[in-house]
Amino acid sequence: MKSDYIAITETLRNEITLGSFKTNQKLPTENELMQRFQSTRYSVRKALIELQNEHLIYKVQGSGMYIQDWNKKWQANPKSKIIGLICTHIADYIFPKIISQIDAVIEPAGYSLLLANTHNYPDKERFNLIKMLDSQVAGLIVEPSESAKPCPNSDIYRRIAKSKIPLLFINAKYAEFDFPAITNSDRASEKELITYLLKQGHKNILGIFQIDDCQGVERMQGFIAAYQSSNINLTNSNLIMYNSHDSFSIISQKIDVYLKSKQVPTAIACYNDELAVLVIDKLKNKNIKIPQDISVVGFDNFDSATYLSPSLTTMNYQRTLVGKEAGKGILTLIKGKKFSSIVHQPQLQIRDSVCTPKNKKSKRH
Repeated sequence: MKSDYIAITETLRNEITLGSFKTNQKLPTENELMQRFQSTRYSVRKALIELQNEHLIYKVQGSGMYIQDWNKKWQANPKSKIIGLICTHIADYIFPKIISQIDAVIEPAGYSLLLANTHNYPDKERFNLIKMLDSQVAGLIVEPSESAKPCPNSDIYRRIAKSKIPLLFINAKYAEFDFPAITNSDRASEKELITYLLKQGHKNILGIFQIDDCQGVERMQGFIAAYQSSNINLTNSNLIMYNSHDSFSIISQKIDVYLKSKQVPTAIACYNDELAVLVIDKLKNKNIKIPQDISVVGFDNFDSATYLSPSLTTMNYQRTLVGKEAGKGILTLIKGKKFSSIVHQPQLQIRDSVCTPKNKKSKRH
């Protein structure tokens, strides 16, 4: 649970950056904020100090707090040697390798990275965009937050485009903008993965997809397309859709519904390897054998996929290459040259987490 001052800080920060207050407008008094948030004077003051440190508000002695002009005139700054990198996550899963490869490319050119993560929250993306633009970075590499939804930060991206500040998207992009992007052919790749399961004899496949990001929506479309191309009735399949902020316990409860049904899935296709690991662990705890009882596939081919027991069948997301391309791409844009979007085709990595379903095996004997 968030402490009072953090909750107050985040609420006021969002209201300020989203335009609920005008520049130089007076902020409500401490007493008014205490009443609004049902909090202590200490928590309110701590939140206000935090917002002052972020240059979102300023104090007029004897008068109170006022809204700072955070909406400054941003412009391209080719003299800067800082490149901003905003990712949904920076410390785990596939992201450290992407970040290290970007850094390996830009460092010899005299640049360094300014990192920020959003945890897939658009409001945090907005805050970090403003922070980096205020720092006059030379360019930006951004992994969009909740990219399947309408972009609430369109005003900032329009200003970035108008100011010709170099920007490159990775993993996904906001459809309404023409910034170059490095992405995967998520739909086609998922279709290939599900087609492989269908050819192994699986018809009753459970797909679990994160739908607040473009990647998840496209992979779900690929799941459906595989059935349509194989002339296998789509009603044999089932789908679980979830948002990135849902806990695994919510997803787990939905999986239980299908595990208890009359037609238990013979295979589960997970949005990514991170989810696949959790699903495999859940199935093992229920004494369900993988792949003998249920086959499991992921997506991304993260570093530990080979070492899982059983090793994970997945699609190989080339994060090393993506990192290098992103580094080269942003340097190209900073030089004022054109950089065209790149779409990768992940390759199928067949390992031990898939086998022919039991009912298919019995027909062969």
